[in-house]
Amino acid sequence: MIKDLLELHLKHPRYGYRRITIKLRERNWLINFKRVYRLWCQEGLKVPRKQHKKRRGEGGSDNACHRKRPEHMNHVWSYDFVTERLEDGKRVKLLVVIDEFTRECLALDAGKHFKGDDVVEVLRYLFAVRGCPEHIRSDNGPEFVSQAVQKWLEVSGVDTLYVAPGSPWENGYVESFNSKLRDELLNRELFLHIDELRYVADRWRMDYNHYRPHSSLNYMAPAAFATQCLEQGSATLRLPQDRENMCDILS
Repeated sequence: MIKDLLELHLKHPRYGYRRITIKLRERNWLINFKRVYRLWCQEGLKVPRKQHKKRRGEGGSDNACHRKRPEHMNHVWSYDFVTERLEDGKRVKLLVVIDEFTRECLALDAGKHFKGDDVVEVLRYLFAVRGCPEHIRSDNGPEFVSQAVQKWLEVSGVDTLYVAPGSPWENGYVESFNSKLRDELLNRELFLHIDELRYVADRWRMDYNHYRPHSSLNYMAPAAFATQCLEQGSATLRLPQDRENMCDILS
């Protein structure tokens, strides 16, 4: 088992002993967290702790994530941008879209520039393959408050939840995802070209959704949790309200 533990630690250096335990169980090892922790310490393994910010009070706007919580799949999505630099110093952005209830990363698109129309294109694809959320949470970035995005969401029947300016903690679900993205991928890789970033980011997104144990989901992978929601009938699938008007907006 030590060999498998070391192999998994080498493959996932940012995983702690609890996630490694889940991965070992997937290899048919019948072990608990305590035993893996003992072996973890025996081998001198550790993951540097991230610096946690001070917890803020219960204040905030009505659209904050602790006030408007997701209750089922496709209830609340959130989206945000993460910036990254290529090896030549050029700045690029990644558009992140997540389902707050299942924690799935629905989109992780990289681009040199993003406008409102580019955001609409991503949402149009997601709405077609997954259905519409009831709400979508974001900050007040120009791409998210643009007329193109607001029109699209209005016609789609999706309510916007704009968090208070300068309050990223109100969009906590996507901010938490962004920290994992940076810690486990962006801070560990050097990207020569944006096409390389797109490829690696999409591979990481698939691994995150299908294989990475999530502590908030009782160490299930987000995709497995979403499948369980569908099987138990606790998910809703809602299609755009007016397809003709949506086509008019895009034309």
